[in-house]
Amino acid sequence: MTGILAALAQSSARYPLSLDLARDAILFLGMDEADYRASAFLDERIASKDKSGEWTSVANVELALANERSVRPLHFIFHAGHVGSTLLSRLIDETDKVLPLREPMPLRTIAEAYDRGVPNLDLRLETLLRLWERGFDGNEAVVLKPTSATERLAPKLLTMRPEARAVMLNVSAESYLATMLAAPNSAIDLNAHGPERMHRLGKMKISVQRPTSLYELAAMSWLAETLTQEKMRHVVGSRAMAVDFDAMLQSLETTLDRVLAHFGIGCDAAAVAAIAQGPALARYSKAPEHEYSPTLRADLLNEARSRYPEEIRAGLRWLEKLAATHPAAAAIL
Repeated sequence: MTGILAALAQSSARYPLSLDLARDAILFLGMDEADYRASAFLDERIASKDKSGEWTSVANVELALANERSVRPLHFIFHAGHVGSTLLSRLIDETDKVLPLREPMPLRTIAEAYDRGVPNLDLRLETLLRLWERGFDGNEAVVLKPTSATERLAPKLLTMRPEARAVMLNVSAESYLATMLAAPNSAIDLNAHGPERMHRLGKMKISVQRPTSLYELAAMSWLAETLTQEKMRHVVGSRAMAVDFDAMLQSLETTLDRVLAHFGIGCDAAAVAAIAQGPALARYSKAPEHEYSPTLRADLLNEARSRYPEEIRAGLRWLEKLAATHPAAAAIL
């Protein structure tokens, strides 16, 4: 075995950055715990000249994992996108008891391959899950936050890991519309994921015409992700805990305490209070070099409500019209 494989099963010091299904190989990158905590995105953006990467066949990875290996509870933060999931992940980091995995790129590869009907993907996903749950000494759990675009895999992930728990993070339709209309790059994000979300709604027997405006696209996106969360709740029951991000900011200590208890992460009241009042709330979670705060977020949303009142109302009417003929949509409104 190479040096990578000899230690692969014992910790997350080698991170699976990329999965190549055609070659049946995984690109591993050297990472320490501080690297994981600093990373908002575990994708190509973390690669650098200072980090050595090496491709390894999946067969050799599975051989290494077949031996004695480190295993920690693996939990998930699923979310609708742009609803504070990175902040929640960073707040959990502050317990110093969790290894965070934020938006691992191989999960997107797997999700897109499932959409194409690629065979034997459960085996590859199982390999990734075994890699993700290794952790480091001192970690009580690993908490994986996928991209919103891979939320559709939530039922499968929680079925494959029956002990795993999940948080389902979201906001109201009105708040989501205001958020997306306020965000400068929302059109790029919404258009990139729009076709898959429309296809997902179709699989749920909800047929929608292609949105013709940004507010319709945002409304459709919220509907797809919210119904996906509802489906997950029906599959796994109390293992999935719903959290409204706006409500969370209003009662941060209480919500954070509930989330940590849900994940089985021990943290006393004083520590939770310190985290809730700590520096994570003063920085933009995806780019901590920038200042941000709940107050600034509220100001931006209120500005969007003032600038785009007709668009927000039109987006809500679009949802209400759809709900009139689709009981599943009506149930979440």
